[in-house]
Amino acid sequence: MLRIRWHGHSCFEITNKITVVTDPHDGKSIGINAPDVLGDIILVSHDHYDHNSVESVEKENSMVITDETEKTVLDVQIKGIKSFHDGCRGEKRGKNIIYKFTMDNMTFCHLGDLGHELDGDAVQQIGDVDVLFIPIGGNFTIDAEKAWNVINGIKPKIVIPMHYKFGGLSLPIAEIDPFLAKNNLDVLHVGNEIDIERKDLPEDLEIWVFTSQ
Repeated sequence: MLRIRWHGHSCFEITNKITVVTDPHDGKSIGINAPDVLGDIILVSHDHYDHNSVESVEKENSMVITDETEKTVLDVQIKGIKSFHDGCRGEKRGKNIIYKFTMDNMTFCHLGDLGHELDGDAVQQIGDVDVLFIPIGGNFTIDAEKAWNVINGIKPKIVIPMHYKFGGLSLPIAEIDPFLAKNNLDVLHVGNEIDIERKDLPEDLEIWVFTSQ
């Protein structure tokens, strides 16, 4: 059994006996609550303040991943795929690492602050994905329309939108409604956390929307 929990913005924890934390923020810098989790593995997609607050979720012996090298850490298979934080190959905002990782025979993909649509080579590198964490808020990342183009390329089983305006978040990005309006799929509101096993994966695409802690 795996638990997925949202800590706002692009920070999630995915937990079985091991806790993976993605793109931690410190809370106060962006107007929301700080993450309430300590990670065994911490994935950092890029070195911006709202994604790299390792000290907010770090404990003794935490493994911090900031590169694209394929590796297995604490039985978690991790693969980084090179991408960019903008639509001009990093000239404006630099590089971004897409992380694909496998836990309990389920494959997750966290797109970080992806700033462009993916070409066929990148989609092939990513491969099969069960759960996709995708930014949708625009301005600093892909917007709703481009997000759906990326989703249609990767074809995951579950889509979890992130990096959008909610609550007290102080960043100038769009809310979730434009993303949801681009498709007539049913939306599953899962609260702040949800447990999942491989047998629970849907046959057809589902959108899971989390609420902040």
